[in-house]
Amino acid sequence: MVFTAGQIAGILEGEVEGNPEIAVHKLAKIEEGEKGSLTFLANPKYTSFIYTTKASITIVNKDFTPEQNVETTLIKVEDAYESFSKLLEYYNQVKSNKTGIEDPVYQSDTATYGVNFYLGAFSYLGNNVKIGNNVKIYPNVYIGDNVTIADNVIIFAGAKIYSESRIGNNCVVHSGVIIGADGFGFTPDKNGEFKKVPQTGNVILEDNVDVGAGTTIDRATLGSTILRRGVKLDNQIQIAHNVEIGEHTVIAAQTGIAGSAKIGKRCMIGGQVGIVGHITIGDNVKIQAQSGIGRNVKDNEVLQGSPALNYGDYNKSYVHFKNLPRIVNRIDQLEKRD
Repeated sequence: MVFTAGQIAGILEGEVEGNPEIAVHKLAKIEEGEKGSLTFLANPKYTSFIYTTKASITIVNKDFTPEQNVETTLIKVEDAYESFSKLLEYYNQVKSNKTGIEDPVYQSDTATYGVNFYLGAFSYLGNNVKIGNNVKIYPNVYIGDNVTIADNVIIFAGAKIYSESRIGNNCVVHSGVIIGADGFGFTPDKNGEFKKVPQTGNVILEDNVDVGAGTTIDRATLGSTILRRGVKLDNQIQIAHNVEIGEHTVIAAQTGIAGSAKIGKRCMIGGQVGIVGHITIGDNVKIQAQSGIGRNVKDNEVLQGSPALNYGDYNKSYVHFKNLPRIVNRIDQLEKRD
């Protein structure tokens, strides 16, 4: 896709300073810009690069005044960073604005979909699948029976959506995601052999949920595993059966949440956190990376460690832990004096 400076300025409501007809077809960092690329300057520490960049167009703040000659065409806007983000969003929308059904695919006769639908090659739509408007399903995606997908959803290549799952508006499901696989439900019999407990529930993603690549979200044993509105999951996360995650909570990569844990609203959970099952974590909780959570957590707590402690207590304790050999040696010396 090729855009001129004039077209970009129109999208961003900016002013062109330079050649309005100069065109770009790719994006770049300001220090790596080359002919045909678009970049931006928002952080003052990168100002020196605007005088050397080879980028054809650079987005800058309106109050930017060059102190020497610049070769790049400038587009002046109120907020360069915000405008560049807006342009990235627009670029993604244009790039992903595919429609139509490729060949080959499988569609059940009972599957339905709305307008501006895209279905990539080698995808599968099961019985009674209901898909809304402006949905993009990339190649090699499996959609099981009775799945409901609302409007403006993107499902990237290779994702698997098991039966009965429900996906809300404006969700993004990245490659390799599996939604609705069986929960880890087994019970020992009198001989000590583990027998499978049927997993008969489903998974619900409410509106504006993002699920990172390789993440797995298990269906409930009974009822639903639920990700509330605005939840954002990083790559390679495991969400077990009957978990509920509150609105606008964000979770970083490689975190594992065991069955029936309830997590509140607006929590921030770092990478490689382990959360045991059947506990409740309150609202606005922050959990540092590699922490282990084995108890209920009240609202607004900040935790670190395994098992996790209050963040301030952990840091104070860790100072002593690092000095433990020296402290032990001092105690030994004191005991010898006695």
